[in-house]
Amino acid sequence: MMGKLNLRPIAPLALLLALPGLAWAHGVAPADQETLTNGGLWSYIYVGAKHMVTGYDHLLFLVGVIFFLNNIKDILRFITVFTIGHSITLTGATYLGILADEHLIDAVIALSVVYKGFENLGGFPKLLKVEAPNLLTMVFLFGLIHGFGLSTRLQSFDLGQGQFLAKILSFNVGVELGQVLALIPIVFVISKWRGAPSFNRFHKVVNTFLVVAGLGLLAFQLNGYFSGPHTHEHHHEEGAGHSHEDAHGHPHPHGE
Repeated sequence: MMGKLNLRPIAPLALLLALPGLAWAHGVAPADQETLTNGGLWSYIYVGAKHMVTGYDHLLFLVGVIFFLNNIKDILRFITVFTIGHSITLTGATYLGILADEHLIDAVIALSVVYKGFENLGGFPKLLKVEAPNLLTMVFLFGLIHGFGLSTRLQSFDLGQGQFLAKILSFNVGVELGQVLALIPIVFVISKWRGAPSFNRFHKVVNTFLVVAGLGLLAFQLNGYFSGPHTHEHHHEEGAGHSHEDAHGHPHPHGE
């Protein structure tokens, strides 16, 4: 019936959103470390793409960003701004060795998911009685935060010897490829549903889910921060031509 919410199309979207969460991909998988150790620059592209495809928090945020965008031009514009933002901090923070506690970074990323769901539900004018901030600006700012999170992941790996900057850039290329691969089915499902009578209820379900999922991720990360050790192992190679300090203030020379 036209007035009822057709749940059958929800199944693929629910599965699409649930699988990254089940993968819990933010840990440093030994298999990924082995891939990077034994492979060349292509291995960094592969691991970067894999991380984004299974990066549930990044994808949830992007679902919120593209949800009400009606054409490919707008989608490309917002995704490009997000990409520029996370590329800046992914490349810069990794190269300079800038670190922060991964739980705190992921907590802010979780807040970005809450923010986008809240905005899509009209929370700013309805509850706060103000206009929502400029979306393009917010997508760029959150892109910077997401890139910092990606940098934290990359710095968790042993990057081995040589080609330090090339490895960072290859990982970033992989992230972009993974982002495109993940967005294709998401854009397809949302665009196909846009003209359906049930789209209004669909958008409420999805964006409420974003708020709830974001709050759940926020609680998980804060629990990890307050209950876990505040250490972050990472490795950098010699010969990058710069130095930095790690999270504990110890200098790491990169070539004399």
